Amino acid sequence: MDKKIGFVGCGNMGSALALAAANAVGGNNVFVSDLDAEKVKSFASKHNMNVTTAEEVAESCDVVFLAVKPQVLRKTCYELAPIFNKRNDRFVIVSMAAGVALNDLNEMCGGNYPIIRIMPNIPSSVGAGMILYTGNKFVTDEDFSEFTEVLQNAGMLDKIDEAKIDAASAISGCGPAFVFMFIDALADGGVRCGLPRDKALLYAAETVFGSAKMVLDTNEHPGKLKDAVCSPSGSTIEGVLSLENASFRADIINAVSKSYERTVELGK
Repeated sequence: MDKKIGFVGCGNMGSALALAAANAVGGNNVFVSDLDAEKVKSFASKHNMNVTTAEEVAESCDVVFLAVKPQVLRKTCYELAPIFNKRNDRFVIVSMAAGVALNDLNEMCGGNYPIIRIMPNIPSSVGAGMILYTGNKFVTDEDFSEFTEVLQNAGMLDKIDEAKIDAASAISGCGPAFVFMFIDALADGGVRCGLPRDKALLYAAETVFGSAKMVLDTNEHPGKLKDAVCSPSGSTIEGVLSLENASFRADIINAVSKSYERTVELGK
């Protein structure tokens, strides 16, 4: 693909997607900008990318990723809107701001541009992300195809109706933090039982990885897979009972619900 891919903002998520884009189209076709000049310069140099400004990204890139937080997105878009308005060529804007709807993005950017709204997650940085995406009526099938090609190395991409993206992102976007907490706690349990920390972390992380793969590969309900591990009067059912008594599942459900509610608030 002979396209210029630009990033306005190069924090944790922006840099993860920029790296995925560089792996797909070549670092020489990726242009990154960030307020932290030294940080972005070091990152770009390491991956053979081009350091530029937000204004230059908006002016010349074929795909413009707005990789800034929802709290500063409006200001960023209003500053770039006059630049977008001067362009006569076709370009696509991609926003990863949680909770900010396509109609609002269209108004902020000052025109009827093709806009794709995405919700990536932090495992994208290791090529194992879950990236949700949707687009407005100006996005063509070709635009979507080129977009997925750019991010093909970031992980799995799934197109979803905009009405569902906030709820979905409460799982895929916020969920990694909950999973990291579980891995940490699982390892702590191992340490309490006498394992060295490094061994406990290895076993916990591999157990979560393998369990997730089993859900995906077998297509079995996780409840059924859980039952298969619980032998009558065995060790596992005792642990399951302890988790149930501690409201483990209810707490996870509430965590997702609270994350969803906050995502909706951020978009207002």
